[in-house]
Amino acid sequence: MQKVLVANRGEIALRVMRTLKEMNIQSVAIYSEADVNMPFVKFADEAYCIGPAPSSQSYLLADKIIETALQCGAQGIHPGYGFLSENANFSEACQHAGLIFIGPTPHSIRTMGSKIAAKQAAKQFEVPMVPGTDQPLKDLNEAIEVAKQTGFPLLIKASAGGGGKGMRIVHQESELQEQLQMAKSEALNSFNDDSVFIEKYVGSPKHIEIQVLCDTHGNCLYLFERECSIQRRHQKLIEEAPSSCLTPEVRKAMGESAVNVARSCDYHGAGTVEFLVDDDLNFYFLEMNTRLQVEHCVTEMITNIDLVKEQIQIARGEKLSFSQEDLKINGHAIELRICAEDPLNNFMPDTGCLKTYVRPTGDGIRVDDGYEQGQEIPIYYDPMIGKLIAWGENRTQAIERLSEAISNFRINGIETTLPFGKWAIHQPAFVEGNFDTHFIQKYYKPIYLEEILDAEANELASLATLIYKDQTSLPLPINAKQDNWKRRMSLK
Repeated sequence: MQKVLVANRGEIALRVMRTLKEMNIQSVAIYSEADVNMPFVKFADEAYCIGPAPSSQSYLLADKIIETALQCGAQGIHPGYGFLSENANFSEACQHAGLIFIGPTPHSIRTMGSKIAAKQAAKQFEVPMVPGTDQPLKDLNEAIEVAKQTGFPLLIKASAGGGGKGMRIVHQESELQEQLQMAKSEALNSFNDDSVFIEKYVGSPKHIEIQVLCDTHGNCLYLFERECSIQRRHQKLIEEAPSSCLTPEVRKAMGESAVNVARSCDYHGAGTVEFLVDDDLNFYFLEMNTRLQVEHCVTEMITNIDLVKEQIQIARGEKLSFSQEDLKINGHAIELRICAEDPLNNFMPDTGCLKTYVRPTGDGIRVDDGYEQGQEIPIYYDPMIGKLIAWGENRTQAIERLSEAISNFRINGIETTLPFGKWAIHQPAFVEGNFDTHFIQKYYKPIYLEEILDAEANELASLATLIYKDQTSLPLPINAKQDNWKRRMSLK
């Protein structure tokens, strides 16, 4: 591949293009009318407007993206994450057009894109499963029979779901009919597929995922785990690698299970296998994401492996250049997603202008972002501005470095998740590693953050007052200085 079109925007488009440049591969950007001045557009070797701001009229136009790739002479397409990255039809269309899709095959995407199909495939490799069904529910009567076996509470989940859509917790049989109808309706509206299934509800799990890499020569490896339990609305906010709770034995067992999940769908490329882990470190297969993850950075920081580079090399048909035995965990990394959201208002998305935008620097600090100072945060796309990652020789150092970096990150003009991140990583439950997916519900209240922000504001106001007084005070006459000196001497 001499030229690759990046079918995405923002920080992930820029992230992919930087690796392409290091590999001496030309990059092609596509952009919507709203993104004409974005950094990724300026960074690319070539850039083409794909349509108006709404993603349905730009970044989701598979045919137009493929046509643009062919016209500019690109040999491959990197989908990033989101948009078309897990669209089997897009992957297939790329193949039919003679383009290399830098990701898994349509078969792998389809298999793992259906939670039911994924469970059926992984079950053949004896991957641990949450008790429940691996077939779509036929009707309420079947749901009642399954509920008697799994017990309450239970979880109704959309087969094609994601992001918490089409998901309902049911605490007792009297709620089952209503919650089943609501889950099916939401699944149909969100994914055009009302298939749902039932799983036993794991009350306070940790959300831990395993990064895998598989080439086309039969080699499939796991690059350890990422802890992703701090979430709001089933969306991750803070991720770290490795997890603070896994033993080497559990880590190995989870890694081997993740490899088996990948083998169950003949997977090629970079992928992530997600698990729920209970208090006793029992783990259960949740789903597989057939793409690069937002939080891939923390894995890169502890393995010193460029996952985007590996994706490209695998897509070119190359073998993995390392074995499982070569992989070692080096230190600890923590990532905070910097989202244009207001943590004082239920993390509601915010829009506006980045009036001030100054990135932190320092040992072990990495910032993956897609904006510059003075730019507007549009309403059309995901509110994530970028990611702040801190690496340390151990978890304590990583926390300290991340805390300092958050303090040195200057953003004005919009509300962000930076203050929440600063609060969260200093909570005893986080510091001790004793937390689960209910961290925010258990420990966070907006008033806690308000108190911290008020205290910081008062400190800044006091400092500003002292500076102002120091700069505006008039010099004292010589005799006044002498009088003050005499007065001090007389007190001794």
